[in-house]
Parts: sequence; structure tokens; C-alpha cells
Amino acid sequence: MACPFSHTASVELNPAVLPLDWLLGTWESDGPGEGSFPTIKSFRYTETLHFSHVGQPVINFMFNAFHPESKKPLHRECGFIRMQPGTHKVAFIIAQNSGLVEIEEGELTGQQLTLQTQQLARISFAKEPYVKQVCRVFKLRPDGKLEQTVSMATDRQPLTQHLHITYRRSS
Repeated sequence: MACPFSHTASVELNPAVLPLDWLLGTWESDGPGEGSFPTIKSFRYTETLHFSHVGQPVINFMFNAFHPESKKPLHRECGFIRMQPGTHKVAFIIAQNSGLVEIEEGELTGQQLTLQTQQLARISFAKEPYVKQVCRVFKLRPDGKLEQTVSMATDRQPLTQHLHITYRRSS
């Protein structure tokens, strides 16, 4: 599935999201990521992240995860990133193919984003156990690679690291 949002070189990045310019572009997993949780079998995955803008005070994103061998599509997320003007406060507005919709908020410190769930909603027929909290950290490393760690809590398990992956910029 192609990302419906494309960065147009002729459109300037809105100053409201300029501190997040280091995210823009396409990132491909640099080797498979690792996933685990107490209630599931550990797994590996690859992922493509696409961050773009159209000049509005938001960054658009689409995250697409795949099975590392079969390339079968797995988890998908898309949405928008906003910053509170004059602060380092960041909000991710996320829709997931699992039927979960989230608002994660947090802080930008240098080239690291630390986010946690503020609001969750799910479709009425969502699969149990229900996600109750997500914490996510994006960090641009000195070697130019982007690292993401996701922790999750459900109605049956406390907050536990769920995903860890490293990406290289592909465009």
C-alpha cells in the first residue's frame, strides 16, 4: 500500500514542526525487529516508516510491518504528528489496522521522542486482551539510524517492552 501523503519539495515545512525535520523521509528496517510479550510467542518483523508533510503544521506518517521471510503485510499504523507551539510537547494521532485508535503525547528532547498513551479507543469487536497503554521512544542515533522501542500494557499484563527495531534512511 503506497503512502497517500507525499512530501512535495516545493512546499516548505511548516515552522510548527521544524524541530521534527529529522524524521522526514522513508526509513527501512536495518535487519528484522524483535517482538515479544508475555502472552504471545516471540517474533521478528521488518518495517517501513514514511514521514511526510504538505506544508500544514503536522507531519503525516504511515508505518507498515511485514513478515521478514514471506513479506506478508502485518501491522499497519497511520496518522499525524503535531507539536504544541512554543514547547517541546508532541502528539501522535494514530489509527491502527487492528481497530485501535490512540493519542500518544510526550516530549521532544534533542532528536528523541518519548511518548505515552493519553487516549485509547477501539472498535466494538476488537480482539482481547485489550491494549490499555502504549509507550513509544524514537531516537536518532549518532550513526544516523533511527531506533524505536514500544512498550505495551493490556488488561491482563503490566507495561512490558513489546517491540524494538532499528531503521536506516532510504529516502
